[in-house]
Amino acid sequence: MSTTLKNTAHLSESAQVDSGSVQPFTRSQKIYVQGSRPDIRVPMREITLDVTPTDFGGEINAPVTVYDTSGPYTDPNVIIDVRKGLADVRSPWIDSRNDTERLPGLTSNFGQQRLSDAELTALRFAHVRNPRRAKAGANVSQMHYARQGIITAEMEYVAIRENMKLQEARAAGLLTQQHAGHSFGASVPKEIT
Repeated sequence: MSTTLKNTAHLSESAQVDSGSVQPFTRSQKIYVQGSRPDIRVPMREITLDVTPTDFGGEINAPVTVYDTSGPYTDPNVIIDVRKGLADVRSPWIDSRNDTERLPGLTSNFGQQRLSDAELTALRFAHVRNPRRAKAGANVSQMHYARQGIITAEMEYVAIRENMKLQEARAAGLLTQQHAGHSFGASVPKEIT
């Protein structure tokens, strides 16, 4: 066994996430906003704010919700194993459209060369998903779906992410003093989806 192969095998066995990168952020908690189906869960971070000092004690501020880009790493309910990779979130969404098929394996020359390279075996994830392709005559782009009037799970995910609980903030009366702004002739809806 070559020295390089021994080193990569050791790296794979000892690979782990830095404990600091999986700790929850202080004064905040990870929450999920669910979409129209149970498997659409958009990660958000609810940040606790300090009390605003006033002449009569203090004004309690509602938490601020932001999109959480840390993925599963800061979710205390998720076990992180870098050898297994991230959970497959989109497969059920793609499967439900029934317009793609899984290939039996890697089909590109580059992919096949890398797969047959024994020195890379120790660096591979514990599972490898086979690639997909569009079924004959199908177009699987989000633009194509949008032009057909189809709202995909991916589109819903992005709309939820971008609106960051806007409806709840309006319902709670937190946006009563929002400046109207100037549209400069553009048609800008109150909620962008």
